[in-house]
Amino acid sequence: MDQKMKKVSNKKVKDCEASIPIAYGNVAFWLGKKASEYQSHRWTVYVRGAANEDLGVAVKRVVFQLHSSFNNPTRVVEYPPFELTECGWGEFEIAITLYFHSDVCDKPLSLYHHLKLYPEDDSGPLSTKKPVVVESYDEIVFSEPSDAFVARVQNHPAVNVPRLSSGAHLSSSGVFF
Repeated sequence: MDQKMKKVSNKKVKDCEASIPIAYGNVAFWLGKKASEYQSHRWTVYVRGAANEDLGVAVKRVVFQLHSSFNNPTRVVEYPPFELTECGWGEFEIAITLYFHSDVCDKPLSLYHHLKLYPEDDSGPLSTKKPVVVESYDEIVFSEPSDAFVARVQNHPAVNVPRLSSGAHLSSSGVFF
């Protein structure tokens, strides 16, 4: 891409915000008779669109930082779905870092999630059928996003961008004219 085209694709859309509602958290299943002292639960930690949309349109990769007792505690997920499944016995905080595509944002975003394996209420014995689900909802807001990003996500279900007025159009290169 020549220098002129690169400048065009990084042009910011003034007075505009793009937002991505997200959900992040974990689902944990007790292993029942298959459980051992160090492997009592199978769990999945994830980041996804709030309605389970694919975040790959904006997110390039996600890094999950597990407890130091895990082999290779820094796990990088390069493609959606941005999730990781493991087995273990203990609850701990997981640092989740989102890295965005270059036309979205230069800075990574850090989230923190406390892995929950056990239900809040002690309503009887653990069940292998009923998972423990702990989920947080948030919204990532990009002020004055690049015109290339706005053009790319104009009709994507995971991203909220203002619809263009009838007089404004995006060219195929993402430039307003």
